[in-house]
Amino acid sequence: MPILKTLAGDRVPVKVWTDDIEHDAIQQLKNVAALPIVHGHVAAMPDVHLGIGATVGSVIPTKGAIIPAAVGVDIGCGMNAVRTSLTASDLPDNLAKLRSAVEAAVPVGFAQHEWDRVRGSAHQRVARPLDDRLDRIVGKHPGLMKMQRKFAQTWVCQIGTLGGGNHFIELCIDEAQRVWVMLHSGSRGTGNVIGRYFIEAARKDMRRHKVNLPDRDLSYFSEGSMLFDDYVEALDWAQDYAYANRREMMRLVVEALRPHVPSFTLTDEAINCHHNYVEQETHFGEKLFITRKGAISAQAGQLGIIPGSMGAKSFIVRGLGNAQSFCSCSHGAGRRMSRTEAKRRFNHFDLREQTQGVECRKDGGVVDEIPAAYKDIDQVMAQQTDLVEIVHTLKQVMCIKG
Repeated sequence: MPILKTLAGDRVPVKVWTDDIEHDAIQQLKNVAALPIVHGHVAAMPDVHLGIGATVGSVIPTKGAIIPAAVGVDIGCGMNAVRTSLTASDLPDNLAKLRSAVEAAVPVGFAQHEWDRVRGSAHQRVARPLDDRLDRIVGKHPGLMKMQRKFAQTWVCQIGTLGGGNHFIELCIDEAQRVWVMLHSGSRGTGNVIGRYFIEAARKDMRRHKVNLPDRDLSYFSEGSMLFDDYVEALDWAQDYAYANRREMMRLVVEALRPHVPSFTLTDEAINCHHNYVEQETHFGEKLFITRKGAISAQAGQLGIIPGSMGAKSFIVRGLGNAQSFCSCSHGAGRRMSRTEAKRRFNHFDLREQTQGVECRKDGGVVDEIPAAYKDIDQVMAQQTDLVEIVHTLKQVMCIKG
C-alpha cells in the first residue's frame, strides 16, 4: 500500500511517501518548503534521507529560481540499463573473469582513461560536441579551471569512467532469465567542480543581497540574473556530459563482455535517466523548475530504473504520471545510515554474508555500501505503487564498485 502523508510547512506543505524518515530529514524538507521560491508543495519519495541542504529523495518545484546545492555536486547522476539477448545459462559459472574484464575496460574510483590513449581517438570524438560549450562556460568563469588539476584533459579522460561511492556496474537477471547490463554514474569530477563553484557563488550572492535563509545551502539564483543564466548553461552541460559518460561506459562494458560469452545483441529496451538534475516542466498549470535530488521522472508511460543495494534487487518501472509527486518516483532504496555509521557497525565478514551469490568486491573498502546500510527496496517499492508500476524485476549477479 502506498503511504502519503502531508506535513505542514511555514509556507507550503510537504508531501511524503513514507513513514520511514529521520527527524533531521523532516526538518530539511520544512526548510526547503519555507523558501519564497518554492511553489505548491515539496514532495519526498520513499527513499528520502538526510542530504546537504536538501534531502536526497526530494522533488523541489521552484518558480523563477534554482537552488544549486539542491541539485548537488554529482550533477546528472543517474542510471543506464540495456537488455541483452543473453540468458542466465549463457553466463559462465564463475563470473570473476567477466568482472576483471569490465574493470580493465572501465576505470573505477579515482582512475581515468590515459590522455595519450584518448587524444585523437574515437573516445575524444565522443567529447567533441561538448567541447565548445565548455569553453564558453570557462571563458565566463575561469575560476572553474583553478578547482581541477589539468581541467582541459580531465573531463575528456573521465568520459566512460565509473567513479566511486555508490556508483556501480552490474550484470542482472530478470524474471525471464534474461541478462541485463545496468550502471550508475554521473558527470564525474568536472560536474563536481561545476557544482561546488556555483554553490559557493550562490552563497556569496545571498550574502550580498542580505537574504536570510534557514540553511546557507539553500542559497539560490533568481531568474534574469547573470549568475542564473550561467548556472543553467553549466548545469545543462554537466547533465549532457553525464548522459555521454553513461553511454560511453555502457559501450565499453558491452564490448568487454563479448569475448567471454556467446554472441549477443542488445534489445530495444535501453533506458538512460538522470536522478540529480533540473528540468523545466509544467505542473498544475504553472511553468516550474523541477529539481529532482535523488528522484527520477515518472511521467505516464515513461520507463525508469530503481536500483536496490548490491545484495538485493532492482526494478525497471513505468511511470504513472502522479501529479502530486510532480510525476516523480524514488531513485533507489535510499540510505538507512551514513557511510561512517555503516563502517562502525559492519565489517567485511558481514559484507560477504550479505552479498552471497553476487560476484563483487567483499573487502573493507566497500563496507560502507553494505546492503544493510540501505532501506528495504521491497518496502520502498510498496510505498510508491501510486507512482510507478513494475515492468521487470532484476537480480544482481555481478557488481562492480569503485
